Amino acid sequence: MGTHNQLGKQGEQLAAAYLAQEHYTILFRNWRYSHYEIDIIATKSNKLHFVEVKTRSSNRSGYPEESVTKRKFRYLQQAADEFLCQYPGHYRIQYDILSITIEAGRPPEYFLIEDVFL
Repeated sequence: MGTHNQLGKQGEQLAAAYLAQEHYTILFRNWRYSHYEIDIIATKSNKLHFVEVKTRSSNRSGYPEESVTKRKFRYLQQAADEFLCQYPGHYRIQYDILSITIEAGRPPEYFLIEDVFL
């Protein structure tokens, strides 16, 4: 597995732990539909959250959240639409981006952007 894949897996582990600490209930991790994937699907305060997790080992080439393009966001929405068809009954939904920077020798830095729409 490439180092960027390992970093991504580590970021998703950290993201799930962070969200649980923030009182989210994790329903699914890496939920797939066709070639689309939703990193984390969680609930909090009667709202369904579709969370895109982005992780980097430094901010030298920009912040992790900057890599979520309109195209990537559209894929997230398409996957979310299918999820809602398969699991109906969710009336309040929200798209979030959880940005994590993991630098050697420092604790991970989290930045949660809530209610995103691109």
